[in-house]
Amino acid sequence: MAAATWCYHGDPEPEQPAVLVQFSNGRVRQADSIRFTVYRNKDTAHPRKKHRRILVSETERLSYVGNNFSSEVRKCNSLCRYFVGVLDKDSGQMQVYNAEIFSLQPLLSDNLIPDDTKDYQKKSYREKMDLCIETFGTSKQKRALNSRRMNAVGNDILNTAVTEAAANIIDAKGVTALIQDMVQDDVQNISIFLPPCNEDADKPEDVYKFEDILSPAEYEALRVPAAVFVNITAEEIAKKTEDKSHCSFVLEELKFLPADEKSRDHKARCLWFLDTLIKFSYLKMIKKKHPMGPECPHIISRKLMKNFTSLTYNNGSVQNLISASMKAKITAYVIALALHINNFQTDLTVLQNDVKLKESRMMDIAKAMRLKVSKAKGLPGLENDQNHKLGTLSLPLPAQKASGNQRKRKKMN
Repeated sequence: MAAATWCYHGDPEPEQPAVLVQFSNGRVRQADSIRFTVYRNKDTAHPRKKHRRILVSETERLSYVGNNFSSEVRKCNSLCRYFVGVLDKDSGQMQVYNAEIFSLQPLLSDNLIPDDTKDYQKKSYREKMDLCIETFGTSKQKRALNSRRMNAVGNDILNTAVTEAAANIIDAKGVTALIQDMVQDDVQNISIFLPPCNEDADKPEDVYKFEDILSPAEYEALRVPAAVFVNITAEEIAKKTEDKSHCSFVLEELKFLPADEKSRDHKARCLWFLDTLIKFSYLKMIKKKHPMGPECPHIISRKLMKNFTSLTYNNGSVQNLISASMKAKITAYVIALALHINNFQTDLTVLQNDVKLKESRMMDIAKAMRLKVSKAKGLPGLENDQNHKLGTLSLPLPAQKASGNQRKRKKMN
């Protein structure tokens, strides 16, 4: 309230409305002991400012202030008019005057705060608000404050308990043992999506059995669609390579189909299913009943949907999704089938490019399958600008090792 803008308005003027007062924090018991002062704006020429008033009230305990122009003023003041009637008991007549309502709020001045305010000034905004709620808050606000404080205490107790439990585990087992447990858990997580592994096998072909990749019924169903590979010519292979209608691994292997009719048919069926698996891995959400087209046998479509997708709820319906874990499972089966095709040694880099995986992820899957990984040398079809990795399945199987991510974690420790 600036002295240049506001002036004391003590004596009432005839054209000014009567003042009605309402206290926001209760009712007045002794109205005669309260002193009121009205201030008006000096700018009487301004159409709006000339009607602005500030009402100040003083009691023995508190001071109150209110006005008729701030945003806190009730909207009903501008929507209706108020009147005060003064009854003359002698004549029985009543004089009616215009009136204006002021809602007075307690004014907490600085001198009401104790002199020692160092602790108060150090408190955060939230702590200061909590003190206000404790003193002036409603019952609902106080209940919410108590509930929040109880939750904070519960969280502190929980964090302390977790910290102590973690410290006890570290003291009991040691950091090295915990890292080994993490490595083992990581290997087990990947192993869930691998083909069944026979660690006691006497021959490489029995480690990942062909029957666990393709059942006899599924293998028989591949005879018709794989016939296009059995009778394929060099010109057709060149045309398919130009069109990129099949993955690189399949196009390369089609150039080396055996002359023996039975062996040629077997490799053609394996290549057709491997190509279908890789194309299936490109899908995200399966919306069609037969996503691989009508030429794909029903038993193969059912195998793909059942074994290599996970169910999810989307847009009000249950759908089949190829998640990251399912893509890893498809990759593992692709590697196993490629090992059977290539006498248990295959180019992992070509397969990695076909399934569109990062090299680190491909190496994790290969090592989880107990393959020996080495650099490729002098193999046909290799690109000079890329170092290829060979995966070899040989006996005895090597021990499972930590993935690259686990090695990084150990280095950080």
